[in-house]
Amino acid sequence: MPQPNYLTTPKILYIDDDPINRLLVNRLLTSYDFEVIEAETGLEGLTIARNDPPNLILMDINMPGLDGHETTTRMRSIPVLERVPIVALTARSAKGERELALAAGCDGYITKPIDIDNFPHKIISYLEGHRDTMTNDERQHFLGHYSHKLVERLESKIIELEEANNRLQKIDKIKSDFITVAAHELRTPITLVYGYARLLQVVATETEQTEFIEGGVADLAGRIYLSVQRLNEVVNDILNISLIEANEMRLLQEPVNLAEIINAALQELNPAKNNRQLNISLERLDTLPTFIGDKNRLRQAFWNILSNAIKYTPDGGSIEVKGWLSSAPPPDGEVLVSTSHPGEESIIILIKDTGIGIDRLEQKEIFQHFYTAGDTTYHSSNKTAFGGGGIGLGLPITRGIIEAHGGRVWVESEGRDPVAYPGSRFYVLLPLKSGR
Repeated sequence: MPQPNYLTTPKILYIDDDPINRLLVNRLLTSYDFEVIEAETGLEGLTIARNDPPNLILMDINMPGLDGHETTTRMRSIPVLERVPIVALTARSAKGERELALAAGCDGYITKPIDIDNFPHKIISYLEGHRDTMTNDERQHFLGHYSHKLVERLESKIIELEEANNRLQKIDKIKSDFITVAAHELRTPITLVYGYARLLQVVATETEQTEFIEGGVADLAGRIYLSVQRLNEVVNDILNISLIEANEMRLLQEPVNLAEIINAALQELNPAKNNRQLNISLERLDTLPTFIGDKNRLRQAFWNILSNAIKYTPDGGSIEVKGWLSSAPPPDGEVLVSTSHPGEESIIILIKDTGIGIDRLEQKEIFQHFYTAGDTTYHSSNKTAFGGGGIGLGLPITRGIIEAHGGRVWVESEGRDPVAYPGSRFYVLLPLKSGR
């Protein structure tokens, strides 16, 4: 069997959705000392070719998604692939198919089934510079035909996308309605269990008139009470997400002391109660002016951020909460990149930890509904346990609350590293109302 004489082994990219075809061509060309790289779709082939340009591309025409014509045309717009020979390898043999492929940007046309004896020599000829040709009139004619084909394909895809989008919107509406109705339906029995558990706890404590007994009625009633309290918090979170999605969150506007609500959130979390050993410090919060906003919702927003900082910071680590006005210089060592409220004075709160950090690709995703970073295996309903995650509602609710106040929240981190602990910096920006 004759072998081509090349200084380096030619690299052939073969794009075909049929694995049997790929296997045959691969075996045939590798027996001639070609290196064959396979791709199943046009998009996969584009990625491979862009990252590591081959010496020649074999292109099936009839593929799902981007077909061979469209993939070829896209490749011709990529500088590193402009001069790479692209040869159509297809079962299409009707009149005009060859010219249509050449109009799309192919340099050659080989029909299936392939001639096993001549096929490698055809590939060698294309590698050595041979190109199929057609007249200018033919090219103009088939370019027009190809343009019409592309427009028809585009129209068809747009219709498909619109139909899919309509279906998704209906499904999303059904989901949202179900979540809202289910949450409201759950609130009634939760309220009853919550009240009866508390009443039972009080009555048992008064009736027993003895020291606390583990496993006694008062102890068990207390545990039920705490469990239902947690369940009620989850239901409230789901309702809050529904309000945010519907843009129906109502704010009770009143003067708010941010230092007080942040302290209240920390006292409720109380990590020391759960044997967490963290260094938590507050800086310059008492110098901030009064802010007009919803006290309870803002407390919830900062509670969520602080809970995350506590959960993802190991014992011995630190959490710093700092506040300043955008018109004043930030605390020593802090740099604020942007505020998105140029010319408007704002309050800036920074919650900075020395925890495991957040992957750069996830720093926007964590504010999306139900998104949880890290391994959900370590999910924990505990508010302060190290490494535990939640149900992915805390930060989206925080974003909704802050944006309802006209502000914004974002995070900066060097990345996620459970060994080096690069930490995270959560910023909350709240614009001050004029005439405060």
